[in-house]
Amino acid sequence: MLIEFSITNFRSIQARQTLSMVATPRVKNAKAKFKAPLIGEKFPDLLKAAVIYGPNASGKSNVLKAFSALNRIVLRKPNANDTGLPVAPFRFDQDWVNRPSQFDIHYIQNGMRYQFELHVSSKRIEFERLVTFPLGEEHLVYERKASDSKDLYKFQHQLAEPLVLEAWRKLTPPDVLFLTQAVANSDEAIPVLKNSYDWLNESLFMVLHGMRDMAISTCESLVAAPIPADALARFLREMDIPVAKILSEKPPTVKGSMRGFSSLLGLDQVKTKLIHKTNVGEATFDFEDESEGTKNLIGFWFPWVWKSYANPLDARVLIVDELDSSLHPRIVESLVRRHYNSERVSQLIFTSHNTHLMDSKLLRRDQIWLTERNPAGATHLRSIHDFDGREGEDIEKRYYAGRYRSLPIL
Repeated sequence: MLIEFSITNFRSIQARQTLSMVATPRVKNAKAKFKAPLIGEKFPDLLKAAVIYGPNASGKSNVLKAFSALNRIVLRKPNANDTGLPVAPFRFDQDWVNRPSQFDIHYIQNGMRYQFELHVSSKRIEFERLVTFPLGEEHLVYERKASDSKDLYKFQHQLAEPLVLEAWRKLTPPDVLFLTQAVANSDEAIPVLKNSYDWLNESLFMVLHGMRDMAISTCESLVAAPIPADALARFLREMDIPVAKILSEKPPTVKGSMRGFSSLLGLDQVKTKLIHKTNVGEATFDFEDESEGTKNLIGFWFPWVWKSYANPLDARVLIVDELDSSLHPRIVESLVRRHYNSERVSQLIFTSHNTHLMDSKLLRRDQIWLTERNPAGATHLRSIHDFDGREGEDIEKRYYAGRYRSLPIL
């Protein structure tokens, strides 16, 4: 479960900006929050969802891209064949161009709080730190600082034998996390490292480049299991799309020299048909003939199901850029409410231009975030709860009246 995520010097973000999933006391709408599943520690409730609004090019997507950058760094292996680490500093101020990007993420895994802090340039890991909070008490697991000769480390005494730690250090190149290498090269995974790595690796599901590719992946997944196809059709019907059945099949494998030609023409792709049923009959449509809204819902369904299989002590986080793309506002509202009512607690973070969701009956003030750029071009991220206001006010009306800023200047 995500507690909060702070970003510094990444793309349009200059000074430290923090997205918090901690619920503010005394704000109503209990369905939008849940108790933090911590063992032996009292902690504020956490939010089930957060939405980010803001003008075009104000930095909404960059907040989500920071999650992706962190995840890609965690997955990075030695001798990665790429152009460097996936970071980009704030470019408008030359004093910041050569500074590292910084990520600081707090989360819960298996009943305990973790904090992972990372400073990274395009060429190397500059700083790496893992902290745990058993029973609420802060404990340093390890810390790594870059130096010209050899990286400097601090370790928790009980982490591992000195010879093992030294071996992990030697196996960790400058552009790879110590955390990643320690887990990859440990015969018996040390829980505190494995738990942290697993959360950073597996608990974030990001859809940042539109739902179309995700929809295609969903259709491909239906080939192996027809039961999910029935579940997907039922989901679409619940969204008022009259799909009775979904059929996906993979063409026969092409052998020999024609295989590459077949792939080039797309002849080896899964073919999906949707059977629509109305009161006058049935009609079959190819996936490509469906509306963009239907395709987006198909794309959303797979991560929606994925997040439902979380360990109750380890809720997953679904991160979606422009969730409302090609979807009616009532459908987006329904998706948020379904998320609240899901049997498995999880978290949803998304960007949107659909201000009809700014309804205090749906979203609390501390769930609505706004981005805007200052005159220097730097993104500022604020919650509506940071502004003066009262419970139950017309948030959408006040937003368009400029009470919260974050509007295009036209």
